[in-house]
Amino acid sequence: MSIKDKIIADLTEAMKAKDSARVSTLRMVKANLMNRQIEKGSELTDEEVIKALQSLVKQRRDSIEQYEKGGRPELAAKEAEEIRHIEVYLPQPASDAEIDNAISAAIDETGASSPKDIGLVIKSVMARLAGKTVDGKTVSEKARARLTSG
Repeated sequence: MSIKDKIIADLTEAMKAKDSARVSTLRMVKANLMNRQIEKGSELTDEEVIKALQSLVKQRRDSIEQYEKGGRPELAAKEAEEIRHIEVYLPQPASDAEIDNAISAAIDETGASSPKDIGLVIKSVMARLAGKTVDGKTVSEKARARLTSG
């Protein structure tokens, strides 16, 4: 069963269980996937679905940050709940140790020595951690810190 099929099946299940928060989130996810499918002109692969879901999670995290700055904790909590519903369909997140190891290996591999080489390092790290959920912002911050400190 593809990820998209699982989302649709879980949406039906959530509707039967009258879980309104989950229904709302899964409907939004389904609509986003349908729009991407229409843009592409064919079925989405599981990899494309995962990228779409990661994008939705990133949008929610950005919204949480904005809501917290704006003093709207109830809206931030709603976004956090949506993230929990979406993350169920994403691969396991990479641990800090895995990210650190990938950064070390990428720096060795690319010969990066200064912050201006950050692009090469990030590209290599993301390739090494393919198949896991990785926050690019975290990778960028850790890699920049490592390259700055030498």
